[in-house]
Amino acid sequence: MGYTMGLGVLCGLLAGAFWGMVFIAPKLLPVFSPWELAIGRYLAYGLVAFVAALPLMRRIARKLTRADCVALLRQAFTGNLLYYVLLAFGVQLAGVGPTSLIIGILPISVTIMGRRDHGAVPLSRLIWPLLVVAAGIACINIDLFGGGGHAHGPGAGDALHSVWQRLAGVLCAAGALVCWTFYAVDNARYLQRNPQYSGNEWSALYGISTGAVSVVLALLGWLLAGDRLAAAGGGRDWQWFWLVNAAVALGASLIGNNLWNISSRRLPLTLSGQMIVFETLFALAYGFVFDHRWPRPLEIAAIVLLMIGVAWSVRLHATDKSA
Repeated sequence: MGYTMGLGVLCGLLAGAFWGMVFIAPKLLPVFSPWELAIGRYLAYGLVAFVAALPLMRRIARKLTRADCVALLRQAFTGNLLYYVLLAFGVQLAGVGPTSLIIGILPISVTIMGRRDHGAVPLSRLIWPLLVVAAGIACINIDLFGGGGHAHGPGAGDALHSVWQRLAGVLCAAGALVCWTFYAVDNARYLQRNPQYSGNEWSALYGISTGAVSVVLALLGWLLAGDRLAAAGGGRDWQWFWLVNAAVALGASLIGNNLWNISSRRLPLTLSGQMIVFETLFALAYGFVFDHRWPRPLEIAAIVLLMIGVAWSVRLHATDKSA
């Protein structure tokens, strides 16, 4: 494996470690709605990114074009706001494990979308590692709907409600999967077409644009539902809300996105897509710590299969001359 590819893989792994934090935030703030979580996180992200970008602002402003602004707003909405709202709903309705492993399908979806890009390994050569990843995803779904996550059997009515709730959570996680697939492909291609931006510069611009969109949506939300939000906010810990969101904004958004931009520039899409598995693995690890439990057998099988699939794919890319 060459230096460029090795650095790309390392940055992808570290980005996944930071991104795994986002699956725990809804658990730490259960009394807040997914919409509030998304707005809070990205308002904090916008502020952190603006402060981080101040020393670079004059240099960035000289390069910024209208096309860049359109791309940033498009990516901010799909890859951040809409994605995180759907992810938070998925976590609250279906749990950390199922949601993180549905998002774990990203390696397959991004690889398929990037199969014709420069440096991509032919899909025919990746079919077996992708099938291994798919088997890992199948394991967690069997565990989820086979009752693995519910040791104490509910009554018939509760069971039916629980099934519908979990199904809604799975659908939200699937929607988040679509949003992030679009973002990952769009972002990687845009960065490769525009080498004038460093990963740090693009991450800062991405954060500022996300914060701007969040301000607009927050104002709209307050105008439409301000009285209801004020009534609901009486017994909630807003200091803890902003502390958690600031930590996620700095770690998962600013640092994690910067690492991902470095990885995206150095790896073809058919490999950078595989790096997203590390987000799933770290999210699972954090979830097990938060729930004070060990993984169940099917969860262990899913983790092992995901790791094998990614390692296999990395090896194929390392030995493929076109990559």
